Parts: sequence; C-alpha cells; structure tokens
Amino acid sequence: MHSTSPPANDGLPARASEWLVALADHPEDETLRAGLQRWLAASPANRRDWEEMSALWQGLGEIGTLAGEDRGTTRERLPARRVRRRALGAAAGLAVALGLAFAWGPDLLLRLEADQVTATAEVRSLVLDDGSRVELAPRSAVAVDFSARERRLRLLQGRAFFVVAAGDRRPFIVATRGAEARDIGTAFDVATADDATEVAVREGIVEVTRPGAPGAAELRAGDWVRIERSGATGRGQVEAESVGAWRRGRLMVENRPVAAVVDALRPYFPGTVVLVGDRLARQPLTGAYTLSDPVGALRAVASAQGASVHRVSPWLIVIAGD
Repeated sequence: MHSTSPPANDGLPARASEWLVALADHPEDETLRAGLQRWLAASPANRRDWEEMSALWQGLGEIGTLAGEDRGTTRERLPARRVRRRALGAAAGLAVALGLAFAWGPDLLLRLEADQVTATAEVRSLVLDDGSRVELAPRSAVAVDFSARERRLRLLQGRAFFVVAAGDRRPFIVATRGAEARDIGTAFDVATADDATEVAVREGIVEVTRPGAPGAAELRAGDWVRIERSGATGRGQVEAESVGAWRRGRLMVENRPVAAVVDALRPYFPGTVVLVGDRLARQPLTGAYTLSDPVGALRAVASAQGASVHRVSPWLIVIAGD
C-alpha cells in the first residue's frame, strides 16, 4: 500500500527520474511540489536534469506540467487517477514498443539483404568458403558476394573482425556504404555506422579507399583510419593487440568522442541508450570497458565526464551532460 503522500523530509526523491514517478503517483501533493521547487533551486544541475527528464516523459505521453510551473500556457488540470494512468500508459507503451522492436531484431529489409545477422549481445563466428574467418559483433549484418574474380563482403551494419585465408589469389574486399578495405594477407577490424566507417589492422596490410576519391590509405599493424560520410578522414595508431579486443569482451578506446564510445556500447544493451548534450558527445575519452556489463560501462563513461545516468526503465537509459 502507498501512503497518501511521500515523507516531506530526507525521504524525498534525490534524482529527476524519481521526482517524475513521485509526482505521477501524487500529482495533488502540495508538500511534494514544494519539495521539488526547493530541489530545483538547490543547484543548476538539478534543474537541468529535471528539464531533460520531464521533456522525455512528456514526449512519451502528455501529462501536463508536473512541477506546477507557469510556462505561459493554460492546461486542464487532470484528476490524479487520469494523470497516473497517462504516465503509466506512456511507460507501458514505450516498453511494448521497445519489446517488439528488439524481439523482431534488425528490420526485415536488412535481414533479406544479409547472409548473417546478429542480435543484441550476440557474437557469431563464421568460416567462409575460402577458409577465411569472420567474427560478427552484436547487432551486425554481413552479406557475402564471392565470385570467380574477387572475394567481396558487404558489412551492412555494425562491426566485424576478419582473418583472411592465404593462398587464394582473388582480392579480399570488405565494403561499407562509405569505404572499401582491400586485404593484403592480414587480420583487421571494420566498423560501419550512419556517419562513418572505421578500419583498424591487427596484422598485415590493408588498403582503404573511399568511393569516388583518388588514392588509398595503406594501413599496417596498429594503424586505424576513420572515413566520414562527408569525406573527412582521421588516422591514428593503437597497440596492435588491442584491435578487435571486443571479441574478448573488452572495449578499448583511446581519445575517442563520448558519442562514438556510447555507439560502440549500444549493441550490448537490450534497449535504447539516449545521449543528451552536444558538448558531452564531443568530449574525448580513453578507457577500457567490460562489454558483458553494458550498464556498468555506460555509467563509467558518464562518470568520467561528470554526466548523469538515468535508468528510466529496464529498456531505456538516458545519459545527460552539458
């Protein structure tokens, strides 16, 4: 049984997500509303967290201004039961939608185009007709197009690690929407996203080209290149042994934007991860994270940047910063 109102003391909520739930439970409680106003006034960070979380909550289902603030508009004051029902209905709707999305996995067109597709947190090892090996990361998809002239694979989504079999004279090519990696007897990692393709070499040599652009980037052990859809490129070096570390359950990053690190962790979390704040997204990050604990890894990423983490539901995490 719930009490008619929460305690007006140290038992008051301490985080924006907790305030939202408490107010949905007790929308008429003036003591609770007064406590929220004191909490908002206590620090700019509290107010920022509240604004971000309330915007997200209202986006799931219009439930009025729970804080009771005057924002220049007139809203009908809903009975407590209706407010609570809308809040729960919005949350339930989100849970059902996310559940259906991840039950079906990648969209049907991707499945029709791909030869192999992996689910959340699934790593799959493949042996190709020529003896080459492919390790497909979670939420990834690849199509194999071998012919008499070349061994071509299309990485349609996600990430894969390739160990190319020697002795076959046909070129071994991995293509994404933004680049092509041509193997010269090697082991290498390729990742693709909407905005860029990344290639890193563990051993041997790989030539990376961008369709329509002259020249090729030659990568050797420990080299990596990032080719953005805009045409911008970046290059660097890492320890060769760290290339493909995700296959051993570790994500190792060096001076990478927070947005890129969160993108790499998303396939291991069975739900949605929302990153709020352009400045936070651009911040450089170096670290090693355990992929078997994606929630812990996301909390570590946020902690390193002084950002906040809100576990809105088992299927939704919001990381918020400046």
